[in-house]
Amino acid sequence: MDVVMSSKRRLILLGGALAAVAAPAVLTRPALADRRGDRGKQKGPEKREEEVTPPEDLMREHGVLDRVLLIYEAGIRKFSSNEDFDPGLITQSAEIIRDFINNYHEKSEEEHVFPRFRKAGKMTDLVDILLRQHEAGRRVTANILRLAPSGRSNVDDRKQLVDSMRSFVTMYRPHAAREDTDLFPKLKDVVSSSEYDAMAEDFEKKEHQLFGEDGFEKMAARVAQLEQQMGIHDLDQFTPH
Repeated sequence: MDVVMSSKRRLILLGGALAAVAAPAVLTRPALADRRGDRGKQKGPEKREEEVTPPEDLMREHGVLDRVLLIYEAGIRKFSSNEDFDPGLITQSAEIIRDFINNYHEKSEEEHVFPRFRKAGKMTDLVDILLRQHEAGRRVTANILRLAPSGRSNVDDRKQLVDSMRSFVTMYRPHAAREDTDLFPKLKDVVSSSEYDAMAEDFEKKEHQLFGEDGFEKMAARVAQLEQQMGIHDLDQFTPH
């Protein structure tokens, strides 16, 4: 009798142990499903994290600026060698500078970036210089737009035009470099995370208002067309041989 009872007792104990092991597995499956579901629901925040940040937005706009500077340099070379080309390419390039850089990109910096550094009392000397250069850049751009139409036929206008383009290139190369390496990386230190996110939304909203959907891409495409017409679109031509 004791042997029979002992066997039954062992079976009962074994069954209980198996149930105890199986129970967490059963409970774990819904828990894992819930966690997977939670990860699926997090697509919104993950998508937001992939959006362009304010510094990245400003830096890629500097890419458009730098490509126009290359067009200006090509124009300077052509004028200096008396090579005939359509001065309308310079006018169209300056219009991109006026509309996309002076009146949009720099306005974004002046309205959203520079005031934050001034309020924080950081890098104010640099901000003052950058602001003065914005003002100078608008004056030079106005001169380029005024002189470009007659640059082919009028020797004096051509000289002034070349001087204006050269001074623009000379100022904006270090200007953009200082913003990219000194100012923009510190932006997150002088704003809250909510201000940082709101700034990105403001940049995007303004870009859409002024240039429509995919405004940056459209502007880059315009620059690419001008590069082709100027004969500098092939990147390999800049490779030393």
